Amino acid sequence: MTPRRQRMIFVAVLLLGVGVAAGLALMALGENMLYFFSPSQIRSGEAPTGQTLRVGGLVVDGTVKRGDGLAVRFDLSDGAHAVTVHYTGILPDLFREGQGIVAMGRLGPDGSFQAQEVLAKHDENYMPPEVAEALKMAREGGSMANPHGPK
Repeated sequence: MTPRRQRMIFVAVLLLGVGVAAGLALMALGENMLYFFSPSQIRSGEAPTGQTLRVGGLVVDGTVKRGDGLAVRFDLSDGAHAVTVHYTGILPDLFREGQGIVAMGRLGPDGSFQAQEVLAKHDENYMPPEVAEALKMAREGGSMANPHGPK
């Protein structure tokens, strides 16, 4: 085998290896992405069930119900629709009714959201960008782009 042919085979194998590594990295990145959905998108069926995602909005006044131990249930709204969130754990100090929050978890088959983590805004002037956009879109009667839909 000539040295030129050996170099060509080496370059081909190297390019194939880089391609496989890049493909695996992109697959892993896609599987670990957390998509944000508004309560309106969840109610319309745009959010996938059984996949970890984030939902954000305002805690509806009068809906915070404490259960046994650390269990809590509350409704989260974007002004147009609401979704019920179930969470077991210690809520952030800034959590209260009327507060803008983002919850991370999974959507149950009954349409309720099983949160694994609840995050509250950290001062009076800040609202997570996704929540602000969802509230604005709900007020205008529109919908946020679905990250799982056609491009």
